[in-house]
Amino acid sequence: MHLLVAGIAPVKLARWQFGITTVYHFLFVPLSIGLAFIVAVMQTAAYRTGKQSWDIMARWWGRLFLVNFAIGVVTGIVQEFQFGMDWSRYSTFVGNIFGPPLAIEGLLAFFMESTFLGIWVFGRGRVSARIHLASIWLVSIGTILSAAFILAANSWMQHPVGYKIDPKTHQAIMTNFWAVLSSSTFIEAFLHVIFAAMATGAFFVLGVSAWHLLRKHDHSVFGPSARIGLVVGFIAILGTIWMGDSQAQLMTKQQPMKMAAAEALYHTESGASFSLLTIGNLSGQPIFQIRLPHLLSVLADRSWNGTVQGIDNVQAAESHRYGPGSYVPVIWVTYWSFRLMVGIGFLMLAITVLGLWLLRRKRFDDHRIFLLAALWAIPLPFLANSFGWIFTEMGRQPWVVYGLLTTAKAVSDIGTGYIATSLVAFTAVYSVLAVVEFGLMWKMGKTPPAEEAEISGHPDGGESGHGAAPAPGGATAEAPVPELVY
Repeated sequence: MHLLVAGIAPVKLARWQFGITTVYHFLFVPLSIGLAFIVAVMQTAAYRTGKQSWDIMARWWGRLFLVNFAIGVVTGIVQEFQFGMDWSRYSTFVGNIFGPPLAIEGLLAFFMESTFLGIWVFGRGRVSARIHLASIWLVSIGTILSAAFILAANSWMQHPVGYKIDPKTHQAIMTNFWAVLSSSTFIEAFLHVIFAAMATGAFFVLGVSAWHLLRKHDHSVFGPSARIGLVVGFIAILGTIWMGDSQAQLMTKQQPMKMAAAEALYHTESGASFSLLTIGNLSGQPIFQIRLPHLLSVLADRSWNGTVQGIDNVQAAESHRYGPGSYVPVIWVTYWSFRLMVGIGFLMLAITVLGLWLLRRKRFDDHRIFLLAALWAIPLPFLANSFGWIFTEMGRQPWVVYGLLTTAKAVSDIGTGYIATSLVAFTAVYSVLAVVEFGLMWKMGKTPPAEEAEISGHPDGGESGHGAAPAPGGATAEAPVPELVY
């Protein structure tokens, strides 16, 4: 192992390791946030109507949420350990800033999620219907709060505020916690991520429901599920695009190099065009390009002839401000990750628009081509989320904390052999977890509620002590709810 990695710098291996674990972990986070919200909506419908179909729906999707939530917790814990393993210098520098939001995330948001998730799962029939309904909404709120505090810490890395540098220890010291929680960088990143998470959960629900509708399984469950996924997905995608546009303008002001790298724009231009596609060299001599005039300037500052700084100009400015060195990220990564993220987002919007059109024409539930498209679209939000994070984090390089600490100075003072060993170990463990996650989700997701009732020993749908929550005013479920094993 040591011989294989002897020529690789520790910082490169550490970046690979953190990148792999972070992107992998972020596959589960948006789905947990989106599914928790959608399950809460379904549980609310069950409470208000008293219909067993809504209660079955909430419980069936809730089981998939539970699996995803559990795997997400495991991968998140491993990710946080790396701050002390491979990035101890970084942890020393930002510990006073990161400590409060991450502690609040663990002590408030995570325990809130876990506690009320237990009440929702095990309290059915043991607590009142209102408390049972409130518990799943508190789980949803907990997932959103968890994302908020983590994003507050990450946003500080993108645009440090509310701090000072201790002249003796050279550590960042927090001076204004509210400034960290109210910065424009955090607010826009938070809204962007939450909308994207809702879109992820919505497309998952829509796609899995489409699979069952194609096989004529439980239309009373999967028909409404698909409609919820479609409507939530449409609203969430619009919100994601809206906040992405707003973030582009903020990024132009705070991290001009990232915007220039996203377009591979080397020289400052007014009325800058946007390249939809480039084949060949990104440094100025491509073989083929498709460009939209003035669009980059519109994205950057909402101006038809707005000025967008080029890579060479920003490099000169940052060299003058921070000292000699390269402040240019890997151009091909930023260029293509940005386009893939945006392109997938608009493809998802087109799918939801088509679905809404079919819904209006009452052809939604049995339109085979659309249902197949919805099924194959399940991976789209996961890909868009991953490309978005890759662009956000790699576009900030060489900074780990923008303007304060470079990535090269943040890595632990350890050998390549240790990092390589942990990289292989983490990758292997995460690969196993991926197989477990996919296997469980596939097995549970393809089994309709009626078959699960038979498997659990209640083929007749008999009362099992976990009936649907009564509606307000004393309305009861239309029939006993079959037992679904969580």
